Parts: sequence; structure tokens; C-alpha cells
Amino acid sequence: MTKQNSDRLRETLARHSRALLRFLTRRVGAADAPDLAQETMMRVLRYSERVEVREAASLLRSTAANLARDHARRLALENRTFVHGLEIDDLFPGASSPEARLEAEEAMKRFSSALDALPPRCRQVFVMRRFEDLHQEEIARRLGISRNMVEKHLRAAFRHLRGALE
Repeated sequence: MTKQNSDRLRETLARHSRALLRFLTRRVGAADAPDLAQETMMRVLRYSERVEVREAASLLRSTAANLARDHARRLALENRTFVHGLEIDDLFPGASSPEARLEAEEAMKRFSSALDALPPRCRQVFVMRRFEDLHQEEIARRLGISRNMVEKHLRAAFRHLRGALE
């Protein structure tokens, strides 16, 4: 990148920094917006080292939108994966009856067996959606199948697993 292009890019970044921060604050909240704004600018600058940037403002906004989306996905995954403040004893409290524990263990075994009994592609689609938190479009792309086929596999998996648990 030439010195002139570099200076012009830095000027554009400085001019749009407040708008970028407002945009990210609306998307992710005031606590995370400054970090994402800095990351956005760093990515745009790194990108500009390899490719000539013609529309810096557009690149800045799309990079920020992608980072905000990734941030939201990561938070959603963390919130589903981690239950803050929950101890293992909370899952199986001492007051819980042995019958309740046995029932929970049996339900888990039925679920595991039912999952293993699914056809391989159906099981793969279910695992990618429920445990890897991939969207249906991403699953379809990775497996080389249509989105409708992904939905078909998911419906079949849910019916089978629900039946095994009831």
C-alpha cells in the first residue's frame, strides 16, 4: 500500500470511529463495543496491507457487523454451554431421591441409544445443529446437501429422539 493510500485509510478510520462505536454499542452493548471497534480497525488495517481498499467505510461497517455477529454467537454458545454459578451438586442435589437419579440416568441412556440408532447422516446433522450450534445453511454447505434435506434430517431425528424419551 502506498503512503498516500495508507494515510487516506487512516483518515477514513478516524473519521468513522465514533459512528463505528455507536454501531457496535447498539449491537453488542457498551461493555464490549470498544474492544470490537479496536478489533475492527485492526482487521481493516491488516487487510489493507494485502489488498487495496477502495471503500474503507463500507469495509469497516461490514467487518464490524461480522465481528458483532460472531460475538453474539459466541455469547449464545457460552450461555448454553456454561451455567454460571451452578455446581455439580446442584444438578444432583443431596435431597434428590435415588429414584430420581436412576430415572435421569435411564433417560440419558435411552437418549444415547436412540442417538446411536439414527442413520449416520441424520445423526451427523443433529449433532452439528444441537451440539456444534451450526446453522442449517452451514450444515448444508459442509455436507453438500440442500437446506431442505437438513430440515428433513432434523425433523426425523427429533421425532425419533422424542419417541425414545417418552
